[in-house]
This record gives sequence, C-alpha cells and structure tokens, in this order.
Amino acid sequence: MTTLQALLRERFGAGAPVPPEEAGGSETLARMAAHRSCRAFRDAPVAPALLDLVLSAGFSAPSKSDLQQRDVVVVRDPALRRAVEALAPAADWLPQAPVLLVVCGNNRRQRRLHGMRGHPFANDHLDAFFNAATDAAVLLGWLVVAAEAVGLGCCPLSVLRNEAGAVSDLLGLPEHVFPYAGLAMGWPAGPGVMSPRLPLGATVHVDRFDDSALPEHVAEADVRRIAQKPFAKQRAAARFGTAEPYGWSEDVTRQYARPERAGFGAYVRGRGFRLE
Repeated sequence: MTTLQALLRERFGAGAPVPPEEAGGSETLARMAAHRSCRAFRDAPVAPALLDLVLSAGFSAPSKSDLQQRDVVVVRDPALRRAVEALAPAADWLPQAPVLLVVCGNNRRQRRLHGMRGHPFANDHLDAFFNAATDAAVLLGWLVVAAEAVGLGCCPLSVLRNEAGAVSDLLGLPEHVFPYAGLAMGWPAGPGVMSPRLPLGATVHVDRFDDSALPEHVAEADVRRIAQKPFAKQRAAARFGTAEPYGWSEDVTRQYARPERAGFGAYVRGRGFRLE
C-alpha cells in the first residue's frame, strides 16, 4: 500500500488520494499508477504466444452493448512496417520497437451481420462511428494495461490518424473500418519517466460540473510537471517565442494552436460513415 500511495503522490501531487487500509488489488492498482510511456526498447523479440496473451487480455475489455466493434492489425511484414513508420517521421524511436499494432474501430462487422441475419441497419448516423471509436479507445487502454502486466512497455501513436487514408490503404482497411491509433510494444530499455496528471479536483465532479478552480489546479500541475518531467524543448518557439516557466498548459495549448487533422471528418465520411 505504501508503494501505491507513493506512486499516486508522484502522479497527482500532494493532494493525491490516500488508499484505505482495506483496499484490495493494490498490486494491480500500483502497476496502473506506475504507467509510463515507453519509447526505448531492448533488442529482444516478443514471443508470438505472449503477444497473443496480451491481445486476449485486451480484447476482454468492455464493449458497448457487446457489439465488439474493435480490431487490431499486427504489422509484421518488414516492408509494410517501414511504410507505416514512414507516416510517423517524428517518432524516430519507432523502428526499434519489436511489435507494432494498429488498433481499429470496426463498424463493418455489425453491418455485415445485418446482411447475414436479414435485419435492417437502422442507426446509420454519428452513433455508429462514435461507438466503434469508443470500443477502439477502450481496447487500446486495456492493451496497455495487459502489456505492462507481463513486463512489456508500450506507447500509443495517435499520429497515425494524421495519415488515416494512407494507413487504411497500406493495411487494406475496407469501408467502415478506420485506424484509431498505433501501439508500439516491446521490452523496455529503461524505466521511463512518469507523466504527472491534473489533480482529481480538476477532473472529478460531484453532482454538477464545476471547473471554477481550474486556474489554480493548472498552476499547481504546471509546477509539478516542470519539476518532475521538464520538456526537452519548447514547442513552436519560432511562432510563440520562449516562455518561462514552460509547463504543461503552455505546451498543450501550443499544440492545439496548430491546425491538425482538419480533413479527418472528410476521411471518416469517405469510409462510408454518416455523421449526422
């Protein structure tokens, strides 16, 4: 329990929750609280049977109404792997990862089932895409937990959505199937660095939404981020100049000050989804 409490304090700061003495499952909770994205891997393969085990645990995740609208493409062919990696040039660490998965939302299977069973598909609107995207997101999280449970490290790659059309072409994704994120996986070459999180007071609301204390919560989170995991460089310094101090809030707002994935809606519609 002491380890879990220390991890929560490292993650959330001085106001971290204190686990009750009777809390069970502390080993699992500690492993989750200790999560670190891994971008440095040892030169060692991941056995296919171990990967299948991780995938099985990941696919045990909750699924909206048991529709199971999420799939994984394991990218094994070396030439195909290089082509996918080329779509994420900033991730120069990616080629050393022994495993590359692409987690997909899949509404195609549901539609095929309707044809097989002779029932109309009566929900051809935004919810069809939203449910598949949500299933993919839940699967991604469970894959991370499963990988770390067996000692593997991993790092999600949302950057693949920047080139969603190219990824779809490379992987042969049909209509109503779309890439949600990549997931690099392998044996960690080091412990990694924990990313501090906003305190629960900023993200957990009781009865009614209330973000009136957001400035104070962000200021505290920025101080912790600078102390625990300072940014190696300031994003878009040529456009915004340098900021002192440079914390989490400055970095994420600079990130979203640059247009990105403006064509993703058109891509999704091009995959056959109606977003009304």
